[in-house]
Amino acid sequence: MAKNLKMKAARALLDLSQKDLAEAVHVSRQTINAIEKGDYNPTIKLCRAICRVLGKGLDELFWEEDEEDEPGENRTI
Repeated sequence: MAKNLKMKAARALLDLSQKDLAEAVHVSRQTINAIEKGDYNPTIKLCRAICRVLGKGLDELFWEEDEEDEPGENRTI
């Protein structure tokens, strides 16, 4: 699993620490750290909660681009 630099960047733009985000979505700071490091695959429920707090969509924070995906290509989940 790849690092989630998109989530880390979105969190930093809002000047939120890992602890701040963790408290907002009711998980531990270690869980947020593990997601950002790519060591933990969060549930869809947790992904949605993180997106709400960071003001981003699921695709913006959690979509992993495949090498064969081209810009503007329709994607199915």
